[in-house]
Amino acid sequence: MSRAVFLAVLAALLAVAALLGAADGAAVQTQNPTLSASVGPGLTISLRTAGGVAVTRLDPGTYTINVADLSEFHTFQLSGPGVSEDSGVGFTGNVTWTVTFGNGTYTFRCTVHPSAMRGTFTSGTAPSPKPTPTVTPRTRLVLTSGPAQVITLKTARGAAVKQMKVGTYNVTVRDRGRIHTAHLKGPGYNKKTTPLTYTGTQKWKVALKRAGTLRFLCDPHASLGMKGSAKIVR
Repeated sequence: MSRAVFLAVLAALLAVAALLGAADGAAVQTQNPTLSASVGPGLTISLRTAGGVAVTRLDPGTYTINVADLSEFHTFQLSGPGVSEDSGVGFTGNVTWTVTFGNGTYTFRCTVHPSAMRGTFTSGTAPSPKPTPTVTPRTRLVLTSGPAQVITLKTARGAAVKQMKVGTYNVTVRDRGRIHTAHLKGPGYNKKTTPLTYTGTQKWKVALKRAGTLRFLCDPHASLGMKGSAKIVR
């Protein structure tokens, strides 16, 4: 074999080796970090790293999430900037998502029991939290219980009530389930719809005279997530 031919063959072999090395490197580089998500069968929901550590903060980037949905009564929903995934109520089994997290705060929860089964984490630099809106006694409120296993306290415009001033409120109470109650409990105030089989709409004047916490719940299903609260401030 002449020297020229030998050098040409050697150059070709080196080029092939370089291409194979680049391909192997690319395969390694594109292997995403893996997270494990789980929901059910009880009122439990979690998101953990491959090492089993609960996720509270992640670096921005693309991740593979292995979801184990262990109950048809629950769902694992993941949402935040650029991400919207949901295993779906009625589904049980395993599903794998590939998601890309940017800068921001992300929430995972069961949409059927959002108060009792939820968690949050940040990716990169999260924006500063917005101040909690405070409703005043001039704001008309709506308490809705059922017909699904959900209870909410909102303004007439549909905003969730998280903080409210001391005073007397006009509350429209909507009991939508014969197996549910609509119950409000706060400092100096305690009222619920009765009997359990009642369904209908009522108007309550809710006098909140002291700072504290206003709790709203369905008595038979509070332990299953049908509950919430709002802070009462002066």
